[in-house]
Amino acid sequence: MLTHLDSQGRANMVDVTDKAVTFREAVAEARIRMLPQTLQMIVDGEHPKGDVFAVARIAGIQAAKKTSDLIPLCHPLMLTSVKVELSAEGTDTVHIVARCKLAGQTGVEMEALTAASVAALTIYDMCKAVDRGMTIESVRVLEKQGGKSGHYQADAP
Repeated sequence: MLTHLDSQGRANMVDVTDKAVTFREAVAEARIRMLPQTLQMIVDGEHPKGDVFAVARIAGIQAAKKTSDLIPLCHPLMLTSVKVELSAEGTDTVHIVARCKLAGQTGVEMEALTAASVAALTIYDMCKAVDRGMTIESVRVLEKQGGKSGHYQADAP
């Protein structure tokens, strides 16, 4: 059942008024592939625009807080924690993991996905002058806890 549709099939925001306030947490990931020399430049701190990981981390955190402004039917949430971790993976990939938490009436998967996606987009934006062929991939929820649907953990890729 698609909860964002009413009985006539029209889009609507889900009513969470009667849902219990519970601890909720979601973890999402994204990867951005690039030329090995681009990743090396980032890791060595030699990018002319500055610390790529620091800027992408801040962008991801800001994006999580703005998710309801970007995704039309998302509820505005009072996040209690947003963490965005970026790390080099192999010779050509940045792995991004975003974790969002709150005590609330609806989940935080969209916030975690948005944080991971925008962090990846920020890396692309900062590095596009030296590597236009970067690809953003594997954006997905890794884990979700809390709420009526309980615990979800993604299978290994």
